[in-house]
Amino acid sequence: MKVQELLKALAEFINNEGGTSVKIAAVPSDVVVLTPDNFNEIVLDEAKDVLIEFYAPWCGHCKNLAPTYEKVATAFKLEEHVVIANVDADKYKDIGEKYGVSGFPTLKFFPKNNKAGVDYDGGRDLDDFVTFINEKCATSRDAKGQLTSKEFVSAEGEEKKAVFSRLEEEAEKLKGSTARYGKIYVKAAKSCIEKGSDYAKNEIQRLDRILAKSISAAKADDFTLKKNILSTFA
Repeated sequence: MKVQELLKALAEFINNEGGTSVKIAAVPSDVVVLTPDNFNEIVLDEAKDVLIEFYAPWCGHCKNLAPTYEKVATAFKLEEHVVIANVDADKYKDIGEKYGVSGFPTLKFFPKNNKAGVDYDGGRDLDDFVTFINEKCATSRDAKGQLTSKEFVSAEGEEKKAVFSRLEEEAEKLKGSTARYGKIYVKAAKSCIEKGSDYAKNEIQRLDRILAKSISAAKADDFTLKKNILSTFA
């Protein structure tokens, strides 16, 4: 049973036993909820790429998919043209019937250039969804929603500078130990711009030479971390 379901059951028990009206606040979600009132406005928008889960509240497979689907929505929430949505096709049967939904969950993708929708037949692990969205929507996000170096490496000139600015913005949002990784990542990207495309490869070779020597464990960790980050730019 999910945490939210447990909390709901607890609230019901307390209300029944104590005659109270306790309510559990809903957990914020990055999944866009579709209804007949907003379906066409969102899905048929030719500036949006939309992935939709047609689900039924009673469906066990839908409940199992929900945590992964939420992570997908969170990973792409900063991409304005990407929408990860769902619709209760059991409640709104007309919508499900219109798009040929015969079982739950059914996943369909509505890209900017095809608002008739196409079936999503890919895997249902987080990485499967992330790979699909990146390929179909020209995005470069990892499973945690961070920008990957793919977009940066392939960009040129002013476009590369624009991507770098986005990397800086993303890194500034990181907290705790991950903030350290973000700083190294941004520094590596900046060096690639200033010193050319061969910088990452040459720097990795230099770090390999240092790591081959007798150095402290702390320095070895630092250099290995930097080397691993640089490898995404090589």
